[in-house]
Amino acid sequence: MKSKHNNEVSYTLLRISTRLQQLNKKVRNYGTDQQLSDAEIHLIKLIKENEGMHVTGLAELLEVSKGAVSQISIKLVRKGMIEKRTDPENLSKLSLYLTPKGEIADKRHKEIHMAMDEQVNELLSDVEEDKLDFLKEFLHSLEIKLNEYNE
Repeated sequence: MKSKHNNEVSYTLLRISTRLQQLNKKVRNYGTDQQLSDAEIHLIKLIKENEGMHVTGLAELLEVSKGAVSQISIKLVRKGMIEKRTDPENLSKLSLYLTPKGEIADKRHKEIHMAMDEQVNELLSDVEEDKLDFLKEFLHSLEIKLNEYNE
């Protein structure tokens, strides 16, 4: 019987993973007049957290190529979400900043995450502490295994 339950857990995780991927692919406007992809809103978030950083620094934080960050940043400039300013200390580099529209998108993105956190907290509100500890340990172990699988 344990094998059957393990398979049920595995398949439930697979369905949840698939649903999360679908949600991440969905474009949203985040309170603005522009549709933003998951990659775009997360770059906006990172720029907010690191205002004035160059493309190279953002790429290092994201562990992606400078070209990837550059392409997304060009789209965000066109959409009016960020602006590039010449770095006064190094005139050959551009620093990235959010525009007021980018600030709105970042704020709405945070609100969505807070709403999701509230939903999870509500689901877990009546769960006993030892079961929560097990769940946290299980999810942490699963994350480690997935990271190993990805290497």
